[in-house]
Amino acid sequence: MEAREVSAEEQAERAAEAARSPEVAPGVKLPTDGGVFLLDNFQGQPQLVELVQNGGEIQAERGKNILRAAINPFGGSRQPIELKGPRARIQAHEMRPVIFINIMAAEPDPNEDAEDRLPLGTNRFHIARLRKKDRDRVVAELKINMIGRIKEVRNLVAVDATPISGGWFKIEPLEPLQPGEYALIEMLSRSRMNLYVWDFGIDPSAPQNPKVWTPIQVKTDTGTQETPVLKKPR
Repeated sequence: MEAREVSAEEQAERAAEAARSPEVAPGVKLPTDGGVFLLDNFQGQPQLVELVQNGGEIQAERGKNILRAAINPFGGSRQPIELKGPRARIQAHEMRPVIFINIMAAEPDPNEDAEDRLPLGTNRFHIARLRKKDRDRVVAELKINMIGRIKEVRNLVAVDATPISGGWFKIEPLEPLQPGEYALIEMLSRSRMNLYVWDFGIDPSAPQNPKVWTPIQVKTDTGTQETPVLKKPR
């Protein structure tokens, strides 16, 4: 009886662990501690690559930072929101890369208009196509009218956002993406985005990304093979 109780407890623990770390490709599981990851395929092998925020320092007390730039409405009608450099460090080889995200939601701004707040259950993550400008990339533009009212303009692609286990969300483009530069963005309200984004590119001819997680086969003492597990990056 005691052995059966231990076995049932172990099975429950394994089920809970699997829920926190869902498998997203054969042998490729997401980590239990969250983050933002892109599932790629390089030369027929599934690979998981971590995406990091780009745009500036992140405030430790919030886990993310909302850039509040001082804008002179008389200085021009548009102000671009730019990322430095012409190319993201991470380049996807798949034309429809899948992104998995599990992060703490940003706290609502107490000064936000009630009508501008995102309703509960609304997808706050989107993929934006970036525009090249000289040696940099434009995520969005702030359109400023004569009385100083600001509107964000973004080039979004249609995505499907699906919750999966362990607090993870799966973000997948509905159509193949054209080669170029993109970013996963977080909407903080109906009209305002977090200006620290997770940038990546689409380039089927790019070399393998650095520090990828790949599946490997693990052999038991008897020489049989277990289910593939994730090989952490070196």
